[in-house]
Parts: sequence; structure tokens; C-alpha cells
Amino acid sequence: MRKTIFGAAALAAMGCAIAPAEANWTGKASYYNLKGRTASGGHVGHLTAAHRTLPFGTRLKVTNLANRKTVVVTVNDRGPFIRGRIIDVSAGAAGALGFRSAGVARVHVARVN
Repeated sequence: MRKTIFGAAALAAMGCAIAPAEANWTGKASYYNLKGRTASGGHVGHLTAAHRTLPFGTRLKVTNLANRKTVVVTVNDRGPFIRGRIIDVSAGAAGALGFRSAGVARVHVARVN
């Protein structure tokens, strides 16, 4: 029990959130171009994403709030590790959402499955 409490406190101190019970979030998204393997052991796909705590394989509907473009991505990596960002999407997903040139966008994220 003590290790669990310490582990949760360490994650919170590092800025990592424990997976919230709700299935909707609003915040900043960024994108990444990873050349190697992801945390799940796979590769960055056209419509994949990184999330700090959601299980690999979780499908998320991401909506760019500036232009209302939407895409469904699959979590296969960990991140983002920059404070204030809730999700990293692949470069392909960022292009489909219309924020690749900007690098960061305000998005709404909803769990699909």
C-alpha cells in the first residue's frame, strides 16, 4: 500500500496525471514524428497518438476546436511530457486536424471505445 501511494505521488510530482474517470478532455495537443518504436513496441502510424495514462489500443476522437476537424486516433505511445498538453498525435493526424504548420492546437478529446 505504501509503495502505491508513493508511486502515485511521484507521478503527480512529475506532472503525470492518473487516468481520470471521465471520457472527455479539452486542452492543448501537439504532434510528433518518431522514427523508432513507440512505448507499445509498434511504430507511429498515420492516425496514432500518445497519452500519459490511457491503455494502449484506446481509440480517441480528437476535434480541433478552431476549425472543427475531427479524426479518430489509437493510443500506442506515452506522452506528451510537456506541461499543459493533453495529447500528442502523429503528424498524419495533425495534418488531418489542420494544425501541422502551427504545431499546437486546442482540442477536445473523447474516448470512443
